[in-house]
Amino acid sequence: MHSMFENTLDNYAHSNGLRETNTLFKVIFAITTMLVSLASTSPIVPLFITLVISFLLIFPAKIPWKFYLKFLAVPFFFGFLTFIFMALFFGVGAHILDLGIFNLAVTQDGFNRGLLLLSRVLGGFTCMAFLALTIPMTELFSELERFKIPQIVMELAMLMYRYIFLFLDEGINMYHAQETRLGYSSLKKSFKSMGMLGSNLFIRTWIKGEQAHIAMESRCYNGSIKTMKEPESMRTIGVRNLVLLTLFEVGLVIGLYFTGNFTLF
Repeated sequence: MHSMFENTLDNYAHSNGLRETNTLFKVIFAITTMLVSLASTSPIVPLFITLVISFLLIFPAKIPWKFYLKFLAVPFFFGFLTFIFMALFFGVGAHILDLGIFNLAVTQDGFNRGLLLLSRVLGGFTCMAFLALTIPMTELFSELERFKIPQIVMELAMLMYRYIFLFLDEGINMYHAQETRLGYSSLKKSFKSMGMLGSNLFIRTWIKGEQAHIAMESRCYNGSIKTMKEPESMRTIGVRNLVLLTLFEVGLVIGLYFTGNFTLF
């Protein structure tokens, strides 16, 4: 937990191989690709998007593949669970597999719907991962301002992002303090230590939040958090990048048209 979120997530956003690429270009690429993934009616295009984004993150962006797989593990796990439930309980039609338990069976319709949902989850999340791992959040927020997102939404997003790391930092420090005192040497002690950590963590983060609010007010906070970086111009993207982006997205849309009725069963 310590190495994954504290030392890598935000660090990679500032030091990845695509760090100097135009921020607006990366935002447009990720958002348009995610919309195409969500609009797909077959799993082929979202899975293709997953492979392309994964390639970009592991090779040009130089994100370690082990960290990237860990980063994908949580959404994949929940997406796979949803796929199983849809395959077993939300389908109609011919049976692909009879489990022989409580009349449970995998149907063609349920399997295809579950696979489509799983592929959309992977395609959409890899696009979000591209944003999170290649763009520092302060720059991302400054770019999102040009899309006329309500100011209150931007403020909440920036504060939430800040307090995620504050929350993790407090939890990690408390966990290590308990660990050095043999707080997890047995199952009974582990449950007790985790309970104490959870209750104390809530109080500590509440106090930190109050202190941060006082500090902001003392610096003339008026309800608006300004970012240091100005949004980048569309002109700095470059003709070559715009052409490549257009060709890629058009290719995906053509793929949607030709694979719209594709099903495995």
